[in-house]
Amino acid sequence: MIQVSVAYPGAGPEEVEEGILLKIEESLTGVDGIKQIRSVASEGFGTVIAEMMIGEDPDIALRDIQTEVDRITTFPKDAEKPVITKLLNRMEVISVVVYGDLGERSLREQAETVRDELLNIPQITQVDLMGVRPYEISIEISEENLRRYDLTTEQVARRVREASLDLPAGSIETATEEILIRTRARRYTGPEYGRIVVVTDPDGTEVRLDDIAEVKDSFRETDVSALFDGMPAAMVRVHRVGKQKPTEISGIVKDYVELKRSSLPDSVKIATWNDTSELLESRMNLLLKNALIGLVLVFLILGLFLQIRLALWVMLGIPISFLGAMFLFPGLDVSINMISLFAFIMALGIVVDDAIVVGENVYEHRQKGKTYFQAAVDGTLGVARPVIFAVLTSVVAFLPLRFVSGIMGKFIKVIPMVVISILLISLIESLFVLPAHLALGRPIHATRGLAGLIERVRKGFGRRLENFVGGPYSRFLELCLRNRYAALATAITAILLTVGIVGGGLIKFHFMPEVDGDVVIVSLKMPRGISVKETADVQDYIVKKGQEVVEEYDRARPGDDSVLRHIFSLVGSTFIQGGPFGGGSSSGTHLSEIAMFLAPSEKRGIPASEIASRWRKLVGEVPGVDSLTFTTNLVHMGANIDIRLAHGDIGILEEAAGRLKDSLLQYQGVDDIADNFPKGKKELEIRLKPEARTLGVTEEDLGRQLRGAFFGAEALRLQRGRNEVKVMVRYPESGRKGLKDLETMRVRTRDGGEIPLFAAAYVKEGRGFSQINRSDRKRVINVTASVDSGVANAVDILEKLKKTVLVKLVADYPGLTYNLEGEERERSESLDSMRRGYLLALFGIYALLAIPFRSYSQPLLIMAAIPFGMAGAVLGHLIMGYDLSILSIFGIVALSGVVVNDSLLLIDYINECRKDGMPLFQAITEGCKRRFRPILLTSLTTFFGLIPIILETSVQAQFLIPMAISLAFGVLFATGITLLLIPSLYIILEDLRGIFRLRPFHANHRD
Repeated sequence: MIQVSVAYPGAGPEEVEEGILLKIEESLTGVDGIKQIRSVASEGFGTVIAEMMIGEDPDIALRDIQTEVDRITTFPKDAEKPVITKLLNRMEVISVVVYGDLGERSLREQAETVRDELLNIPQITQVDLMGVRPYEISIEISEENLRRYDLTTEQVARRVREASLDLPAGSIETATEEILIRTRARRYTGPEYGRIVVVTDPDGTEVRLDDIAEVKDSFRETDVSALFDGMPAAMVRVHRVGKQKPTEISGIVKDYVELKRSSLPDSVKIATWNDTSELLESRMNLLLKNALIGLVLVFLILGLFLQIRLALWVMLGIPISFLGAMFLFPGLDVSINMISLFAFIMALGIVVDDAIVVGENVYEHRQKGKTYFQAAVDGTLGVARPVIFAVLTSVVAFLPLRFVSGIMGKFIKVIPMVVISILLISLIESLFVLPAHLALGRPIHATRGLAGLIERVRKGFGRRLENFVGGPYSRFLELCLRNRYAALATAITAILLTVGIVGGGLIKFHFMPEVDGDVVIVSLKMPRGISVKETADVQDYIVKKGQEVVEEYDRARPGDDSVLRHIFSLVGSTFIQGGPFGGGSSSGTHLSEIAMFLAPSEKRGIPASEIASRWRKLVGEVPGVDSLTFTTNLVHMGANIDIRLAHGDIGILEEAAGRLKDSLLQYQGVDDIADNFPKGKKELEIRLKPEARTLGVTEEDLGRQLRGAFFGAEALRLQRGRNEVKVMVRYPESGRKGLKDLETMRVRTRDGGEIPLFAAAYVKEGRGFSQINRSDRKRVINVTASVDSGVANAVDILEKLKKTVLVKLVADYPGLTYNLEGEERERSESLDSMRRGYLLALFGIYALLAIPFRSYSQPLLIMAAIPFGMAGAVLGHLIMGYDLSILSIFGIVALSGVVVNDSLLLIDYINECRKDGMPLFQAITEGCKRRFRPILLTSLTTFFGLIPIILETSVQAQFLIPMAISLAFGVLFATGITLLLIPSLYIILEDLRGIFRLRPFHANHRD
């Protein structure tokens, strides 16, 4: 996304829309590759965001947009130069808070010192300040003094500008050297500006600026202030860029804070805040723990089925494949993070499938009395073809995850890259490295000690397994084969029941599972124009209730162990929101945000969402509040419900938005209902009278004098250290407090006369816009709401709204259109791209299977396991008590390539048996009995490799569990289908051949 930002100081949203946004939007019509244009006009600022289509080069788009915007020559005179940037995902690692009972300037200076010292550390490259006001030199001159000396604010600003500059004047070349000439008059502090001469009388009398004005070297007139644990604070945020490691940066900052703390005076305190590397580290430890448990379970399963030495050689394929994949990571631009670690866990059970098939077949040949070397050769060659194509079908099945659209695709694309790399390295290892290991050695018959005990357990399990395969399984298989159509009907019934479970709402679909964090953020919006004191009072009330919630939970905890670390509150502004959508901060006296930083989740043992829910309940309904939202979810893809209404008439939009909000109130579990069209502040609309025009006063004269008096005339900007400082000329603060100040104002004419403002202009009271939102060149209003997933389902609510309220709104207001934004838009984009990719993957799997089988029908037979794998995934969610999510769908897509592997292995062996002349029925039963062990073994290793993460109770794992459930239970369910239904479908296929009088299938036959 490319953002164009233009500051237009002092302008209202309507002026920003007309003077800035419309011109930029029109200029962007000639830029190719733009998917959507969104723009916002607010007080003094306009922003246009161009979202590019997938595949477009952002650098080329940035250059094209820059060229088009540069061609605009009709921006208002007071508008600043457009700033055009790519919206990048800035990742905050940790923040340092400087706080204490000290003045605002001292606090900022201490924070700036911390910022500068952090930037001097080579490993840290990006640091910014938050919760502080920018510096400004304000020259405040009263209307009385302006009249006394026949001045205007614009004239004073011009004199300041002329008196503060550095100007090179060339050089003088002497016989021996060159001497530069330079006028040095740049002023950097308030007292220096006070000494500027603004009036000179003919008698030589000089009037300096500080004789007629108060010069304040202070801060810009914004109402921004921050509190940390109840004390004034400033925050220094440290970000990482590129390949920087969060844990490394966090460690450096913590060491710096410990060192800095000892050198600060008692009145100044310093602390770290929101160390995101803690979250990353705890999740990585969680995943590593589950990976280790999964590895042990996989080894135990292998040890039950195979000789211990053979199981160890098979297990060796896991670290070899993982390390081999890591060597490919730099070329694939993949790093070790939470998602890639989860990909390793996903691959844990899958990666040994090919090694299991090879190792089990080698073991079978050893049982026939062959030497280790010959068994390794014959066993590997016997399954090489199905193993190769089994891995290739898994690779094809994971590929669609690489091309998922939307923000979710950016997160999830790491998984297929990691898993595919592991699978390809594993294929090489299982066909070349593993056989070489298995060819060595000689039979060892351990009878004593631990080795003897393990061997006896394994043999006992092996005998029982053989008895089961030759007995109950064989008899049940024959029953299914003889009643194959009944077996097919039963399987179809299972599919229909699964569809009914989802369609009937027994399992709901939520786009994203909630990812609990360690920070509860409360966003408060009061009516526009309200005083900052009233906003601060409401903020204090909310903070007090938050402390009560903490005390409630702490009473049940031992000692001094608290669920809370710190509370940071900001009034007059919002936190700078980064993340996938870029973002920024807003400011205004009506805004406040509060962040409660909790103890790490593994220590507090209470979900942040539970604390937030209790906090919200204690706060209750606060009179006069426009909106109040509580957020704990780390992964935020937009509001649960976000409906964008578009129409040319803002009045109709406002009315339609009101009706939609009323409708949302009827649904249980729907909270935080709001729109992005808040009421504007009261405004005075001033128009020039004809009488004033006859005296030579123009609209520009009137506007500039009003602007200079109340907003301020900008004299200049200067760079003071790292900070840009504005020098503004305006009325004193006491002269801008009431309507009486307008009455005393005089408008200067060009010949030196003056007219009272109310004699020169009409003044009309009204209410304007506080913010204007536009999308694709239309005014829009977004109605948003959050949905409690435990009570209601956002997808269901949106479906009902589309069929009822939204249809009626479109009918009642001709020209009104709507779009679903937020989570729903992300869901639609992700699922649409997933659907297209999945269909291509299914075709790819079919084409791959057709190569070794040289058949058009048998690949369909093998792929019949896929829908049953999906049914298993759904049933797994039902058993484990989870709703479906986009991550569940990702797991189902990946599952499709895994579940066909067992069918492929089975059908390949049956075909070999038939090629050797074995009758159909016998070939199927023999094939099923022979492949029972490797099929069961590959399925169990996949299932038990994922079981630890599925059973993980930590809130940190909830994000990953749905995908693991889909894969684990899908494979397990499909195994039963493979061993019972696929053989029945094989005979049904032969029945159909008989009906259509086709030749029976065998390995050398093409159909």
